[in-house]
Amino acid sequence: MFAGDEVLLGVSFAVARDRLAHLTEDGELISASENAYGHGTAGLAGLGTRGPAKLVRVQVRELTGTDNSAGLAIRWEANGPDGTLFPVLDADIMLAWAGEQSTWLSMAGVYRSPFGLTGSSLEQSILDRVAAVTVSNFVASVAAQIAGRPGTARAASPNGAGGTPPPA
Repeated sequence: MFAGDEVLLGVSFAVARDRLAHLTEDGELISASENAYGHGTAGLAGLGTRGPAKLVRVQVRELTGTDNSAGLAIRWEANGPDGTLFPVLDADIMLAWAGEQSTWLSMAGVYRSPFGLTGSSLEQSILDRVAAVTVSNFVASVAAQIAGRPGTARAASPNGAGGTPPPA
């Protein structure tokens, strides 16, 4: 299942790139991943599961880029409430120049069921929604940190059809 989101930041590309690099170096991307995953999976408890899945491993690659774009790869691995493997997310986090004081932040990735397992269409629908909410929460959190205003960034719509810049 594909999952993605994007947001337009009201900061220059150079500032955004530097701040994203700092987030990767000080472990903030891992913390943001854990928080977003916890919020995204919290709704599973009310749907007959024994509780939310737990993010057990986050891997982040080094930030690379050009004069107008930068990106890194991230992987989330989780265990379900009963200790079984849960879907894995492999995604790219990208920054792209969008003007003198604007930068696009996007995340695009794929959730894969462990070992190719698939559940019922209802289970898949629930996991699709959890993935969308989780990625949206993560992008909003990272956007707020890059913009220097924690808690104020607003993510794009769940289908990734454009974001709203944080207030100036």
